[in-house]
This record gives sequence, C-alpha cells and structure tokens, in this order.
Amino acid sequence: MTAAEPIGSEPAVDAAEIPVDELAAVAPPAPDRTFRPGEEILLIDRKKRRYLVALEDGAEFHTHSGFVPHGDIIGKREGAVVRSSRGATFTTFRPTLSDFVFKMPRGAQVIYPKDLGAILMLADIFPGARVLESGVGSGALSMTMLRAGAVVTGYELRGDFAARAQKNVAAFGGAELTQRYTVEERNCYEGIDEVNLDRVVLDLPEPWEVVEHAEEALLPGGIIVAYTPTIIQAVQFRERLVESSFELAETIEVLHRGWNIDGTSVRPDHRMVAHTGFLSHARLLPA
Repeated sequence: MTAAEPIGSEPAVDAAEIPVDELAAVAPPAPDRTFRPGEEILLIDRKKRRYLVALEDGAEFHTHSGFVPHGDIIGKREGAVVRSSRGATFTTFRPTLSDFVFKMPRGAQVIYPKDLGAILMLADIFPGARVLESGVGSGALSMTMLRAGAVVTGYELRGDFAARAQKNVAAFGGAELTQRYTVEERNCYEGIDEVNLDRVVLDLPEPWEVVEHAEEALLPGGIIVAYTPTIIQAVQFRERLVESSFELAETIEVLHRGWNIDGTSVRPDHRMVAHTGFLSHARLLPA
C-alpha cells in the first residue's frame, strides 16, 4: 500500500482493461427514441426543404412528389430515409426548437430564434424560475422558456392567440412542458395577480404600462425584459424605468448574418436577418 492510497480503498480500474462485452453488459440500455403517433417530426427532401408533420396512425404526408404513409415513418429512428409513392426521398428528424418555431402554425408574428436565445440570457431563465409572460402570441417565447425549465404564466388579450400558443406548446413539448404552463385571457396593463415572481417578460405594444405592476410582482433582484419592434417603444419603456426601482437598464438588438463557405469561396451572405426588434431589460433593486 502506498501513502497515496486511503485505507480500505479498492485499486482503481482502467476502463480500457475491461473487456468490451462486459462494458456493454453494464451500460444503460439505449432509450427508445423511435417515432410515435402524436409527435411532430421534420421531413427534409433532396433540395433541403423542410416539412413539419404531426404523425397519425393511418394518415399520409402529401406533396407534389407523391405521398408518404405515416405508417412508413412510425417506429423508425431519426435519420431514417423514407420514399414517397413517386420515388422522392425524405430524411426524417425530430425538429429543433428553431425548426418548430419557423414551421409551427401561427396566430401572430413570432419572435425570431436569434432574439429568443438573447432573451433567455438577458432574463437569465433558469430551471424553476417563475415567469410572467404577457403577449404570448403563437407561443414561441413560451416554449423557449419552458424548455429552459421555467414555470410560465401567460397573459394574453386574445382568446384565439392563447389557444394557439397552448396548442403549439403541447405539440412541441407535450405534458413535460404543458404541466408548467398556464395562459390566462386578460390584460396585463390592468395588473399582475402573481407575486414573488423571478422574471417578467413582455411582448406588448406599451410595455411601460406594466413597469409599476412588475415592481409589485417581482422579488428583489428580479428581471424585466421587453421586446419592442420600434426604437420609440424602447425609449418610452426606458424612460419609465428611470422613474422606477429598476436599475442596470440596457437596450440591445441582435443581428444575424450567415456566411457562405464553399471551398475557396468564403464570404458573408448577401442577405442577413437584421432588425427584428429591440430587447430592453433591467433589474429590480430595493427602492
């Protein structure tokens, strides 16, 4: 025994010394990730066009290239290639959150993925965070925060938007997300019933009307974030923050420019996703 070995300890075993068959025996079984009825999948054709499809027993996916029975997809794993009745091939995947946001049914304009990622960071969304979201639209921001582990209560003026958001969240994340998601048909300008909130996230025409309510609803150190399409809205929101107990205010916008990389041809894309909205955030400090 050497001085470095604690009394009663077993000598370390190098995994490389364990036979492969023994490693396989102790490894956890691979999860069943085959496609099942009721889930949303992504079909990608040879031209890289993407189609969001909700799998159903007995249903078919139709395009100008023929149809694919859903039964040919159910039970397969991601990456499987299926063939249509006219010989076209499609590769199957589960959609990423970005895929789903772009392809899901919409009742209102969605916040772009480039801004969704920034909102997660600016609001510092964490597992278990209690979030009030007002202006849920089609549910893109809701599902983004829910997937990060937040518990989200949404306020939405329009019943059709509220219903669409809940349906989209359920389609993307199922019970795992919907059990942490509540949407109420109400006006956030008139007040916030929730207390001891961690975050307030707004996608409203007049977010400055919510600042006073957010001061009462948030815990000290809580964060408010407002997404506004125009700089005039952002300015009015920031001016209202000056009169409040919120500090550390900042306003940014996110620009997204891709690059073409093809052998020796390397250059910025001619088009980019430039302005979509302004993101303003601040933190509640003791008055």
